Amino acid sequence: MAVTSKRNCTLSSTFDKVADIIAETSEIDRNTITPESHTIDDLGIDSLDFLDIVFAIDKAFGIKIPLEQWTQEVNEGKVETDEYFVLKNLCAKIDELVAAKNNAG
Repeated sequence: MAVTSKRNCTLSSTFDKVADIIAETSEIDRNTITPESHTIDDLGIDSLDFLDIVFAIDKAFGIKIPLEQWTQEVNEGKVETDEYFVLKNLCAKIDELVAAKNNAG
């Protein structure tokens, strides 16, 4: 149970940071950004803004989001866009990348 609680706390912290980055980068009202928001379909973020957002996320978390790989997987039909572009899922992926970085170092 403690693991679930910690994960929710991490997701919340990650989500808050990512939502702030999105709001600052794309001028979207922070109050309209939710964990269920789809970055493209719901928030209307275009590809250039999304690249800026990914760059800012990489910098803020000290990671490298494999955006090219994710885009290829979506384009090839291997995963649904929701897997990477709904914020709660994106935040979970960020947490995985941060954990992998911390375990490697």
